Order: sequence, then structure tokens, then C-alpha cells
Amino acid sequence: MNALLRKEMRLSASILSYLFIAFAFMALLPGYPILCSVFFITLGIFQSFQSAREANDIVFSALLPVAKRDVVKGKYIFSIFIELSGVLIMAVLTVLRMTAMSDSPVYRQNALMNANPFFLGMALLIFGMFNAIFVGGFFKTGYNFAKPFVTYIIVAFLLICIAEALHHVPGLEAVNAFGFDHIGLQLALMLAGAFLYIALTCLSYKKACENFDKIDL
Repeated sequence: MNALLRKEMRLSASILSYLFIAFAFMALLPGYPILCSVFFITLGIFQSFQSAREANDIVFSALLPVAKRDVVKGKYIFSIFIELSGVLIMAVLTVLRMTAMSDSPVYRQNALMNANPFFLGMALLIFGMFNAIFVGGFFKTGYNFAKPFVTYIIVAFLLICIAEALHHVPGLEAVNAFGFDHIGLQLALMLAGAFLYIALTCLSYKKACENFDKIDL
């Protein structure tokens, strides 16, 4: 499995997958829908799937002395690695905004989503939807990724719009808390996002393995 993951990272991956992790630094941008950073990171992962398809990587991987489900596992682990790298950067920047930058006017006067644990929870949820819709959808055929990616785009931006609108709803202002205000609620929302990320990823991985086993390459 380690060898297959190294193959994914060194041979199959597009350089854009690594470069686009830097979009996690968008968490520092004031006056910008910072959850869009998640979409750009997943766009980098999409580039690796596109490059792999053009190079006939799936057939090559399936011809290796490994089980077909290990081919699926390699793609999932690579995607998770990129996603969690982005989340780690976002988490560090979120802590920075919750502490040293919590009273900065440029953030206090920002009408859009604040960087807090709820933001991290939503980021994890969108990553989970990417794994479920796009990565899982790709392994229904092993080559078609246009429809799953378009579906993911629609879902991702719908979730971004909902997340950006929630704190404008009366009674839900706490989801956009600054610093350590409402930290209990904030942490609960982040943990809910982490749970959904794990559940969506694991369930889609299991289904992807079943689908890929049925494909005659």
C-alpha cells in the first residue's frame, strides 16, 4: 500500500495538486468567502485525476500485482493527504485569527464568514462531499469525471452560500463568533464536520471499491 501511495504522489499526481494547497492561505483574506479555498484545493486534486486519466493510469495501476480495491485506496489516500494538508494550514491560520488578530478592524468589519472552528467544520464537510461525489463518482466508470465534478461544484457552492448566510439569520449569529466566543458551540460544529467528513469518505470508499470491482478494464 505504501508503494502504491508513493506511485500516486510521484507519478500520478499533478504538480497543481500540491501548489493548490497554498489556497488554504485564503483563510487570512478579509472581505472574501474564505470557504472558496476548499474548492480550489479540490480543483488541484481534480487536475491529478485528469492527468491520470489522460495517461491511462487506472489501467496501468490495475495491471500491477495489487487488488483492484488497492487502486481505489491509493486515490482516496492521496486525496485525503492533500485535503488534510489544506485543513492543517487553515487550522493554524484560524488559531492565528482567533488570537493575535481577533480584534483587528479589518476582520471585525467583515460581513462575510469569520475564520473559526465552524469554518473548519464546513471545510471538512465540503471535502467530504468531494470524496463522496467526485472521487466516488469517478470509480463508477474509472474514466468519466465530468459529471461527478460538475455535481460537486453545484453542491460545494450551495454549501458555501449556506455557510455564508447562516450568521445573518436571527439567532444564529454565534456561528460567526470572533476569538473564543461561543467556543463550546464552535467546537461542537467542528467535530460534527469532522464526523461527516469521515463518514462520507468511508462510505464512498466502500461503494467505490464495489463499483470498481465490477468494471471490465
